Amino acid sequence: MSINAEVQKSGNESTLSTIRKFSRRVQGTGLVRTVRGGRYFTRSASKIVKKKRALKLIKRRADYKRLVKEGKVIEAPQRHGRPYNRAPQSSQAEQPAAPRPAASTPAPAVQ
Repeated sequence: MSINAEVQKSGNESTLSTIRKFSRRVQGTGLVRTVRGGRYFTRSASKIVKKKRALKLIKRRADYKRLVKEGKVIEAPQRHGRPYNRAPQSSQAEQPAAPRPAASTPAPAVQ
């Protein structure tokens, strides 16, 4: 794609006005907008690549589920606020420790 934007300096025209005229001409062609629009363009993956990626993901998930079932891997908690089934590490850590009476403290008398 080739676009020519040519400007001639006329008579007493200053250099700045010539540059401004050139900028307006280039802007009018839409070339700058086209180039900026394609700056972050990424090619979409082909069908074969998508299929291979999907099959690899399915295999990886199946292997992970198998390892969890065998107990070789601890299942990671799901993210984004979804509930997950995971046994707590220790039941005592969750309960607050009750203060113990000292050994030398006498027991209260019962009347």
